[in-house]
Amino acid sequence: MSKNARDLAAYIRTQAGDSPVAVGLVLGSGLGHLAENVDGVAIDYANLDGFPHAGVSGHNPKLVIGELEGARVAILGGRAHYYESGRGDAMRLPLEVLKELGATQLILTNAAGSFRPDIPPGDLMLLSDHINFSGLNPLIGEPTDARFVPMTDAHDPQMRHALKAAATELGIALQEGVYAWYSGPSFETPAEIRAIRILGADAVGMSTVPEVILARFLGLRVAAISTITNMAAGMSDEKISHEHTKAMAPLGAAKLERILRHYLRALSSA
Repeated sequence: MSKNARDLAAYIRTQAGDSPVAVGLVLGSGLGHLAENVDGVAIDYANLDGFPHAGVSGHNPKLVIGELEGARVAILGGRAHYYESGRGDAMRLPLEVLKELGATQLILTNAAGSFRPDIPPGDLMLLSDHINFSGLNPLIGEPTDARFVPMTDAHDPQMRHALKAAATELGIALQEGVYAWYSGPSFETPAEIRAIRILGADAVGMSTVPEVILARFLGLRVAAISTITNMAAGMSDEKISHEHTKAMAPLGAAKLERILRHYLRALSSA
């Protein structure tokens, strides 16, 4: 763990208390309001040296720590994307801080484009696995042998089972699928979408995979859920844009919030 992560965690404890965090969450587009329901404190990323600044509209760059549905959580209200800086490891420090604060689980959320008619816009997809279509890796340059991270079951089976159970109890459709990471910031061409589909992906987006790799490197258990905001390029007549993503994200986000709350309630009562 870097000295910077230890120093930041020590500072955060002076603001949020010493109780260890159970779950870290990274919020994608449309889920920012979830952090507002946490009984705790919010710290601007600007006060956390090395944390990403607000580079994408629709994200709320604050670290929020406190109680949600009985569980102690740390919520990252915005993420750094590869396309903002060209750095695959842009989220390493924030995740190191979550680990230093005691988190053992990480739940990632994102907005994604679907390849499957049975997972249309407004629905959710639980990631069963991912494809690093970009070919980039956030551990490039890591000098230790810890960089050789096994990625079998990178998306934790027990966490996935619990999230599926939460969705089932709530009557919310939550299908599983494979997510492909495309670097962005331009959207994919129809030919690229055809290629990714042949490779076995069910949805595509511009985040999450670097964080999964970093989290596994740090020893965190990981699960991720996509809010489907559009059908991928060439699969419908809709016009794909970031504004469209922001407009559609709340449709799935409302369902995702219910699932996350149910999951945290079950975790806190276990």
